Amino acid sequence: MTLKLNLMAGYWSAHPPQNFVEMAQLAERLGYYGFFTAEAWGSDALTPLAWVGAQTSKIKLGTAIAQISARTPTSLAMHAMTLDHLTNGRVILGLGVSGPQVVEGWYGRPFAKPLARTRAYVDIIRQVLARDEPVQHQSEHYTLPYPEDAPGSWGMGKPLRSIVHPLRSDLPIFLGAEGPKNVQMATEICDGWYPLYFSPTGPKVYAEQTANLRPGFEIFCPVRLQITDDVERGLEGIKENLALYVGGMGSRDQNFHNQLVARMGYEDAARKIQDLYLDGKKREAVAAVPDALADEISLIGPPERIRDKLAAWDESPVTGLMVWANDERDLAQMAELVLAA
Repeated sequence: MTLKLNLMAGYWSAHPPQNFVEMAQLAERLGYYGFFTAEAWGSDALTPLAWVGAQTSKIKLGTAIAQISARTPTSLAMHAMTLDHLTNGRVILGLGVSGPQVVEGWYGRPFAKPLARTRAYVDIIRQVLARDEPVQHQSEHYTLPYPEDAPGSWGMGKPLRSIVHPLRSDLPIFLGAEGPKNVQMATEICDGWYPLYFSPTGPKVYAEQTANLRPGFEIFCPVRLQITDDVERGLEGIKENLALYVGGMGSRDQNFHNQLVARMGYEDAARKIQDLYLDGKKREAVAAVPDALADEISLIGPPERIRDKLAAWDESPVTGLMVWANDERDLAQMAELVLAA
């Protein structure tokens, strides 16, 4: 199986990247499968896809991820339908709950019961896309239509069906997930899954969830791929990212990324990284990240080393890699390594 190669643009930092359209166009010419964007609390995930979609013709256009607290499910379904029509069926709708700091701090919404919220969210989007009948949903998270006796109701709500006929009723929905129950739900109700950290050689953390995947289910994994003769220096960037997520994303008592790394066999290291990071010792936290962990989840080194490591990814349940590129040379080298494997 040849892994699908995807270009990950992520979300913007202080300013829009200068060349993201040109990079997407080159990725399309080189045979990349998809171009993916994200959002945090700045740029949104959908507008750049519309911009790129207008200037490309084949490459898939995906969100990885669109945060479910940012929009009502019917609103996101409208965005997806509209963009899918405009790009002739190239949209992949990737969803995720984000984390409590963003959900409660930025969107002002409760983070409680993320699995149930996600299941309800996907159900409503599926109803919109199916367009079999007017959309109705009753749960503690969403109620469509709004109840007549609810606070502020005018009592005029009624079930509605999308005016627009979706281009595809089976528009693919992916889920970003880390916890075992969340991943299991992704395999049940979605068409694909984005892991955060995945090791094709370490403990099979998700063996149970990926044991009986239905045909066509995709697993697109974000992977840092860097061609370099200095493996140790290349891994330093991976370790900095791990220190931030394992140490600083969340509280001492509740950090999903920390819990995942512990399940991957690095429980002691995860605890030490977090302690150091939360104590303000960020450089020490980076140094505490095991090189082996950073190496397992990335593709760093000279071309021959990366080719050797790609064999393990090929044998894993992963069907596609999502990579970042600094420039056109990076894009071309990655395509040569992955798509020719």
